[in-house]
Amino acid sequence: MSTSTVRPGAEPYAAGGGPRGVLLCHGFTGSPAALRPWAEYLAGQGYTVRVPRLPGHGTTWQEMNTTTWQQWYGEVDQALTELRETCEWTAVCGLSMGGGLALRLAENRPDEVGALVLVNPAIGLKRLDLKLLPVLRRLTPSFPGISNDIAKPGQDELAYERVPLHAMAQQLLMWRDIQHYLALVHAPLLYFRSKTDHVVDDLSQSLILPGVSSEIREFVELERSYHVATLDHDAELIFTRSAEFLAEHAPD
Repeated sequence: MSTSTVRPGAEPYAAGGGPRGVLLCHGFTGSPAALRPWAEYLAGQGYTVRVPRLPGHGTTWQEMNTTTWQQWYGEVDQALTELRETCEWTAVCGLSMGGGLALRLAENRPDEVGALVLVNPAIGLKRLDLKLLPVLRRLTPSFPGISNDIAKPGQDELAYERVPLHAMAQQLLMWRDIQHYLALVHAPLLYFRSKTDHVVDDLSQSLILPGVSSEIREFVELERSYHVATLDHDAELIFTRSAEFLAEHAPD
């Protein structure tokens, strides 16, 4: 349970709908706010939608430093279970680390993930300083972060301005786990990638697209957006194309 007050706008989102469900997973240090417009669009298309708030997110970075990757995964895993109670078919979407969580759900629950939509997913980084993380996190609890990497003015993903280093170490452990089991992913995959992304480099793309076993792998480059593309200039393209993709792969 959270011990800190959830920031206004960072609350989880849920909308009732038909027998097709969509789970959306937000990113590291982010919040459901980054996915709210996308979730509302899909709800308007008749989907039952869930956007859980990951433990330690949407409150304080200090609280996030006390959480584990198993807790983050457990939250989306539980949300998928709840969707399955009322939905005949379910898909999972994810932004950044949320894309990694979506992949892990597809690895572990392949019969329940009917389609995957990933936006600038993260399951690894080339940054050399990550090799120093075991030492750095014992010297300082956080580093300056890169939040609101958005080209469109006036947008706010309600993310932390600091990167909690204990939590970052947890993310690295999760990435290793996800990478090891990528071949277990068979769901149809739609992959959005911003041409300019100041947070996630191209390592994840080079791991995911060749690594999964999905027969259907569609790639869309986003020309006008940065990392948080779901709040950026290409958001409408993401919303409409993902809805088309889900409709293509959901049962009649």
